Amino acid sequence: MTDTAKPDVLAIRQMQSEVMEALNGHFQFHRLHEAGDRDAFLAEFGPRIRGLAVGAQTPVDSALLDRLPRLEIISNFGVGYDTIDAAEAGRRGIIVTNTPDVLTDEVADLALGLLLSTLRQIPQADRYLRAGKWPEKPYPLSATLRERKVGILGLGRIGRAIARRLEGFDVAIHYHGRSRQSDVSYAYHPTLMEMAQAVDVLMVVAPGGAGTEGMVDAAVLAALGSDGIVINVARGTVIDEPALIEALRSGTIHGAGLDVFAKEPQVPQALIDVERTVLLPHVGSASVHTRRAMGRLVVDNLVSWFEGRGPLTPVAETPWSPRT
Repeated sequence: MTDTAKPDVLAIRQMQSEVMEALNGHFQFHRLHEAGDRDAFLAEFGPRIRGLAVGAQTPVDSALLDRLPRLEIISNFGVGYDTIDAAEAGRRGIIVTNTPDVLTDEVADLALGLLLSTLRQIPQADRYLRAGKWPEKPYPLSATLRERKVGILGLGRIGRAIARRLEGFDVAIHYHGRSRQSDVSYAYHPTLMEMAQAVDVLMVVAPGGAGTEGMVDAAVLAALGSDGIVINVARGTVIDEPALIEALRSGTIHGAGLDVFAKEPQVPQALIDVERTVLLPHVGSASVHTRRAMGRLVVDNLVSWFEGRGPLTPVAETPWSPRT
């Protein structure tokens, strides 16, 4: 692509500096977040925009798409894209891409760390030592991973990576999803409730969106039992957050480890106040190595598209195949 032929690409919000620099080098690059008047900016530049680079959980709805009539591709930073109306994009012939695979191992590692931290109360024990309480008396005994049954809600790429890691801990692994997967030996449950009744750890790895909103509800939590542990590295909306708070307060379940919340970055004080929780600020993929790889894939999807090679990682709602 020559400079005069560079496609116009828009970023809605600030992204990693490496991503912004790469986009600026490859394209005629625009930054909506730097515009003083958003409406005036879109009126002037919207008809020129052919590519959109969006950060994690950046809303892209039909109203925005209306302002970008020449848009061809939306490149999303993150594996989850529930804040993008991908179905509407597909109806308009717009490709949506995400960043799968490159973050799978990082998120799976953190999920296991979150599970162990919640069961063994690692952050609480650390605070206990730092507060100088150890000389007074030993830290209380914790729960354990031994003899646990772990249920994975969503056996996709990340769910499978978590399951492979759990195999090394010699625990029983169960899963629930839309259908049974013939290439795994884990116990399958056709309903979430059935799985919750069979396990005492619920690992939430399901995608967000209207189809999964609040599916981990009070009944599911009660089915886990008083020794139950909930771990969520997916989307906060998958869990009924008020029901989770009540289950923790009442002792319906034992504890929870959460990397995601319903209204990030706001975290309910009621969750913070529960001592049997481990709470993280959505850092599942937040290593330097993995975030760089995600950023490269955002750029590579746009470059590949505009060089005529098609998208590298299109999402299910906007499939693509080469023209014959």
